[in-house]
Amino acid sequence: MNVIVGSGSLVTFPTLLAVGFAPVLANVSNTVGLVPGALSGATAYRRELRGQRGRALRLGCASVLGGLSGASLLLALPGVIFRRAVPVLIVIACLLMAAQPRIGRWLGKRGERPAHGGLPLLASVFATGVYGGYFGAAQGVILISLLAIFIDDDLQRLNGVKNVLTTLANGTAALLFVVLSHVSWEAVGLIAAGSSVGGQIGGVVGRRLSPGTLRVIVVIGGVVVASILFVKYW
Repeated sequence: MNVIVGSGSLVTFPTLLAVGFAPVLANVSNTVGLVPGALSGATAYRRELRGQRGRALRLGCASVLGGLSGASLLLALPGVIFRRAVPVLIVIACLLMAAQPRIGRWLGKRGERPAHGGLPLLASVFATGVYGGYFGAAQGVILISLLAIFIDDDLQRLNGVKNVLTTLANGTAALLFVVLSHVSWEAVGLIAAGSSVGGQIGGVVGRRLSPGTLRVIVVIGGVVVASILFVKYW
């Protein structure tokens, strides 16, 4: 799910809550456990990443800074307001993804889009990294929507970049959590094992999907995530 759509936390985070973990401990352990899976997914998409090193490095710096900021907020602040904003952000991302072809054509008429997406994408990736470090569910949905709007490139190649950016944001947050917070290593180990295998499977399945099919899956996945989170947090 994380490699293809970007909403795997919708499965793992509620599972941890269901078996008795406190919300913050569940969120922290979930983030740490999913890092190996994110790395596995990014590796599975290495073919699509060829020729995108500069783009990945530029946007990756924004993801790292955003992930660090979001993780710091999680450890320092109550999360009621932010959690309430999560489903709204996901719905916006789904609308952007659904409208991406039309928006892309409109931007194309206004002039050639920068290869790296320009300053608006850089700021958006940072903000998404903050969100990812804080909570993270459907971070991938938001990222792939933004990448598809601001960069004129094949959706599969952008999905590869998306996997790198989520790995960096989650990895940075995970390092901070390991150092400054309590982590359930049993939960981390189980999630890491499952997500690593899933990352490889997702790479094989996701690569075979057409851009249109991938877009539909992302939108449907995002709507499902948003619906569940609306029920949970509103």
